Amino acid sequence: MADVPTGATAPAVAGRTVLIAGATSAAGVAVCAALSAAGATVLAVGSNVDHLQALKSQVPDAATFVYDLASFAEVRALAHTVHEAHGRIDGLIHLVGGWRGGGGLAGQTDEDWDFLHGRVVTTLRNTTRAFNDDLLASPAGRLAIVSSVSVDKPTPGGANYATAKAAAETWTRAVGQGFAKAAPDAAAVIFVVRALEGLEAELAASVVGLWDAPAASVNNTRIPLHTRPD
Repeated sequence: MADVPTGATAPAVAGRTVLIAGATSAAGVAVCAALSAAGATVLAVGSNVDHLQALKSQVPDAATFVYDLASFAEVRALAHTVHEAHGRIDGLIHLVGGWRGGGGLAGQTDEDWDFLHGRVVTTLRNTTRAFNDDLLASPAGRLAIVSSVSVDKPTPGGANYATAKAAAETWTRAVGQGFAKAAPDAAAVIFVVRALEGLEAELAASVVGLWDAPAASVNNTRIPLHTRPD
């Protein structure tokens, strides 16, 4: 957690504990770095030790955890470890993803579907179920995912991918409905991109800014990041 310069106004996320799932991608590293610079406690989760060590070299204040987020048993173990070391979290930024596609509708293979469902949907279901009570109890709980414009305009060659992303959006909106009823200071947000490459810095700044906005103004919203019409 970085120190805030004397006399400067601390970002609203300062002092919050934020878990980044899928932290070792370029977007994940950017988000971790931005949150740390803003004064948050950063908990970076991935499945590759070497990649996490590389992240740690760029974000020294980040606490790193190696877990398979597709396994609910492992995610529950992660939650126990996090609670023991850091207490409850205030934010969950879900960046686990991946792409499989092509070949038209006939090319939407079971193997590609299993890959996408496991990474995009299962990891989100697992992490939100394990940490939902934390976000409900936090005075400023935040959940964010990254989705795709393909949800609005799916193609046959990307049907598996768009369907998985649509499912993730539906799950996130369900979490947001729960926040609206039980935790009005919490918010679930969907960032939408055409392609994430090149938007890492904007995503990172947008994640930090989630805590600056009143929860009710961002809960259950889809926020485009520099997407362009066809």
